[in-house]
Amino acid sequence: MPRYEPWSAERASVIIAAHKDRDGAALPIFHAIQHIFGFVPDEAIPMVAEALNLSRAEMYGTVTFYHDFRKELPGRRVLKLCRAESCQAAGGDALVARAEEKLGVKMGETTLDNRVTLDPVYCLGLCHSSPAALLDHDHVVGMLDEAKLDALLKEAQA
Repeated sequence: MPRYEPWSAERASVIIAAHKDRDGAALPIFHAIQHIFGFVPDEAIPMVAEALNLSRAEMYGTVTFYHDFRKELPGRRVLKLCRAESCQAAGGDALVARAEEKLGVKMGETTLDNRVTLDPVYCLGLCHSSPAALLDHDHVVGMLDEAKLDALLKEAQA
């Protein structure tokens, strides 16, 4: 389970400096910031814009365009359910509805106890095993059905 550091402009400056000279530095910087803090704080956007000599609007657009960047701290566990066409065709919509009902949240929300964030993901590369889910960046489950989903929900809430 990920543990995140509290927001620190000083720490963000170190992260930005470590990546700013890379080609296409914005994405690696925002990924590194999110890896450390759990999300991309609004305060980070002007810092990245200044370091890369780009506009704040461009950097805000980058963070809001990509679904994987968060604007707030996630729950202790993150359960991602695939929303791509293959997974939808294989019964993914019903599994999303089941997860939302059992957790008491909608896609993109975090449970009141901050245990689980339920997120959509737009392809896990398991189209041959649809529908699919991902728990905490490393627990991938294909051929998801109600029983497997319930087990993932139980694991996530533990």
